[in-house]
Amino acid sequence: MGIRNPAVAGYFYPSSQKRLLDEVRGFLEEGKEVKGVKGAVSPHAGYLYSGRVAGKLFSSIETFESFVFAGPNHQGLGRASFAIFPEGIWKTPIGDVEVDKELSSRIMAETDLLEADEVAHSREHSIEVQLPFLVVRNPDAKIVPISVKDYSLSRCREVGMAIARAIVSLGRKAVIVASSDMSHYEQYEEARRKDKLAIDAILALDEEELERRVRTHHITMCGLGPVIIAISCAKMLGAKKAELVSYMTSGDTTGDFSSVVGYAGVVMY
Repeated sequence: MGIRNPAVAGYFYPSSQKRLLDEVRGFLEEGKEVKGVKGAVSPHAGYLYSGRVAGKLFSSIETFESFVFAGPNHQGLGRASFAIFPEGIWKTPIGDVEVDKELSSRIMAETDLLEADEVAHSREHSIEVQLPFLVVRNPDAKIVPISVKDYSLSRCREVGMAIARAIVSLGRKAVIVASSDMSHYEQYEEARRKDKLAIDAILALDEEELERRVRTHHITMCGLGPVIIAISCAKMLGAKKAELVSYMTSGDTTGDFSSVVGYAGVVMY
């Protein structure tokens, strides 16, 4: 059984239990749930920059048995293009989160694209930073972490549909969350313009148009593959609509609008 220790505690978010609890609770909002959520997009920067967006996003998601997290592999570690953490525990400063071994096994049985690969997750922050929000909002939930290096439209769609088939076959009450930041290091207005193009495609639940816009407009969102996976999965689970629950940039926090990163929280239901 794998034990995954925090890689970015004290850097992206507080390592102190009390400080982290206080910070996460401060970002969460009561009475914001959207019923029937099938999928979501959440940012993964340091909480100083994207914590408010992530807090609104997780406040919008009701209680689930399991959360499938798909995040980009920024570090490039591991052998697998689609790397699943098959079983074990992910530790956080405010509590442990168990991997849903049965669901992860079922997902791997649905497609040959996914491989068990813990190394791919060892230093990656894109899923880790989601977990404190989950521990506070949904403390009994299990997770299936998937780290993504391959952003091919067809393969990401296949992975998304495999996840949906596995969820349905097990009768799980589960949701998929794609971890992604939006435009990176663009001037404020340009970042907002490009991010709107990408967000509008996500809101239309159109993964093909999203891929086209990111490619043709050179949109530097880092989680394109995970978002394609989430859209494909959510639609197969019955999502018909999507809603932007929050958007901001790093400039809204720092006051530096010359070079910003964008953050979006989206629910699909």
